[in-house]
Amino acid sequence: MDMGSRRILGHALGEHHDTDLAYGALAMAVAVRGGSVPGVIFHTGQGSDYTARSFRQACERLDISQSMGRPGSALDNAVIESWHSTLEWELRSLRKFATKTQARAAVAAWIEDYNHERRHSSLGMVSPVDYERSLAGKEAASPPLALTRPLSGRGHHPGLKGAAHRPAGDSSTLSRAR
Repeated sequence: MDMGSRRILGHALGEHHDTDLAYGALAMAVAVRGGSVPGVIFHTGQGSDYTARSFRQACERLDISQSMGRPGSALDNAVIESWHSTLEWELRSLRKFATKTQARAAVAAWIEDYNHERRHSSLGMVSPVDYERSLAGKEAASPPLALTRPLSGRGHHPGLKGAAHRPAGDSSTLSRAR
């Protein structure tokens, strides 16, 4: 999630929340931002998937600074945790998934709708994509945005039958260095 626009930039679903899954979501986020994100701050929890040497090295290669909250502190990840809660509630209340493929497709469609249609009071009642478009003319004078960590699953995801985990990166957000 880009903390400035609330746009979901990358996600991944898998059997296990591990470094490869986290990296997949990060790589997607970087691709969405054009393949280069120098100066981005990637905020995550202190899970082993984000502290693993291979993940730290990937962040270094991409010129991404990692930021991690203190153990036991949930407030620094409140925005993405709230987003996960909304995703889970809305998808679970709509239907149960018979296959992982159905769950993956539903999550991708929900994120697409969220990014393009969902209006946010924190953004002046516009969608994340519309908010970013409104800033397009101002970006030359502004510092880059920061990225948050990918969506993560903390173990079993009871709401998505057939897809046992959340998108990669429980509570991660991206921000631009200022």
